[in-house]
Amino acid sequence: MKTNFSNIVIVSLVATLAGVTLLIGIQNTVQVATAPIRAQLIEMEASQRVLAKSLSRSGNAQLSKQLSALQNQLKSLQGRLGRPQAPAPAAPQEDMNKVYTIDIGNTPVNGKKDAPITIVDFADFQCPFCARFYPPLKEVLKAYPDQVKVVIKNFPLSFHPNARPAAKMALAANEQGKYYEMADLLMQNGADVSDAKVKDYAKELKLDYKKLMNDLKAKDAAYEKIVTDDANLGQQVDVQGTPTFFLNGKKTNARDFNGYKTEIDKILAAK
Repeated sequence: MKTNFSNIVIVSLVATLAGVTLLIGIQNTVQVATAPIRAQLIEMEASQRVLAKSLSRSGNAQLSKQLSALQNQLKSLQGRLGRPQAPAPAAPQEDMNKVYTIDIGNTPVNGKKDAPITIVDFADFQCPFCARFYPPLKEVLKAYPDQVKVVIKNFPLSFHPNARPAAKMALAANEQGKYYEMADLLMQNGADVSDAKVKDYAKELKLDYKKLMNDLKAKDAAYEKIVTDDANLGQQVDVQGTPTFFLNGKKTNARDFNGYKTEIDKILAAK
């Protein structure tokens, strides 16, 4: 049993060395966050010294020698990585009072167009957090039907392959007046735009499926421009990720109904 444990220890350490060596090999070609690696090496060295002493007391001198050799290799790797660097300075805190100009343009509006309060949601339909924090917006619209409108601007992330096709699907549904209904379904279903799923969406929303698909194909270039323009606008107003919400031009940290209610009531009271 002791021999099996010893073998496992050796294999684990060799695998660790292989991983660290690989990181060193690519360090000059890609930027790797080496600070955590350095910290891990220091911890590993200390842990292995303790382990070596324990195994030495058990009488397994040969294994202790092998572990000592591995320790020396780890020291060499640590030397090549250099001394741990000081942590990078924290990013400056964002000014949440800054008011951005966000042109709604021809983006569909959910709610009354002349409502005095506008919530803009920069969203990616494949983003699980967008799906999670979208329902409170529907609660807000229900509670403030005359005071609040919601606008979704597209900000598809590069690592979400269905985000852009889903955005275009919502725009195609808008040709039949069901933009936000389609947006809701897309977020609920992780931006699934498979043929079978789209047929289900069309059936649930009572859309003309043939028209939906024809519009999607015939107006692809126009939809592509709309999505790209939205994403460019997002960059201009300092959107860093999704979802990002703006309430009358100011970024808001509100993510539930009560959070929005507090801010909305404050704005309404000031009018």
